Amino acid sequence: MAREPRFYFSLRSPYSWLAYHDLLREYRDVADAIEWRPFWEPDERNERALADRGEHFPYAAMSRAKHFYILQDVARLAAARGLALKWPVDREPVWEIPHLGYLVALREGLGPQYIAAAYRARWEQGRDICSPETVASIAVELGLDPAEVSGASEDPELRAHGVELLMEICKDGAFGVPFFVHRFTRFWGVDRLPDFVAHVRSKLAPAAALPATSSAVGLGRSSDEGHAGGCG
Repeated sequence: MAREPRFYFSLRSPYSWLAYHDLLREYRDVADAIEWRPFWEPDERNERALADRGEHFPYAAMSRAKHFYILQDVARLAAARGLALKWPVDREPVWEIPHLGYLVALREGLGPQYIAAAYRARWEQGRDICSPETVASIAVELGLDPAEVSGASEDPELRAHGVELLMEICKDGAFGVPFFVHRFTRFWGVDRLPDFVAHVRSKLAPAAALPATSSAVGLGRSSDEGHAGGCG
């Protein structure tokens, strides 16, 4: 069976946040038809787990110059969408904490609500979503067990599930976010979101019934060689 189109999102990435808003606001039919897959940079334990299976996470840290560019670029793009932006400060982040917490919410049928709350906390309130206290407060907001959600990164089963998801990221060649993939076709950056939408609609709907795509804006590799509205 052919794999469904996938959206690799990261709760860390401002461009994923922007692509998330564009998907829900302008392309809800596609948002509902695709798989949503979390993307995060693994900690040392998960790096070793990947290495033990012959994989290396396909992410390259950005330069200082690119970081400063992104500060300006994201501010422009958020303002154009009417989104409030408050930059968070990351201090020794462990990205398994919020992303494995998402797996708990997903299991309980609250995956979309968790994504919305985590993005709101990080990008609109400037909170540290790698803090167990922040993740616990998101869990309480959603009616989930705060200890279970905030402690997901220490749960052996969720850790193992996380490694499988990281392996899928490697196999799909998702070198940055937001990243969209369907079979052998890939799109990177918020600027590529309309192209992905057109691709998905052409594959999943009868040609005569295709809605017209609008000129919106989101996805690939976080290196210094180019920029298409994507990062890690």
